[in-house]
Amino acid sequence: MPTYEYMCANCGNEFEQFQGIKARPIRRCPRCGKSALKRLIGVGAGVIFKGSGFYQTDYRSENYKKAEKSEKETADTGTKEKKSEAKDSKSSEKAEPGTKDKKKSA
Repeated sequence: MPTYEYMCANCGNEFEQFQGIKARPIRRCPRCGKSALKRLIGVGAGVIFKGSGFYQTDYRSENYKKAEKSEKETADTGTKEKKSEAKDSKSSEKAEPGTKDKKKSA
């Protein structure tokens, strides 16, 4: 929730209030009780993220990282094997000795 700054025009009381973005501004001063509060335009503050991590993937455990790395390596070796198999099958599909290509003879 954002923090808003208020100032009372009657007594000069300044304070901060946590409010939701859609909440209406406060009008009554908590110190003097008059309806003379004004919401101030603040400079804002830097964004502070507190807690165990902002993104779920920021602070993964070491076991998770090791498992992810091994899965990636397994996937990479499987891709290399498929590529080599594809090259082998393409080279065997090329004209074998003693056979003619149908397109060339037609």
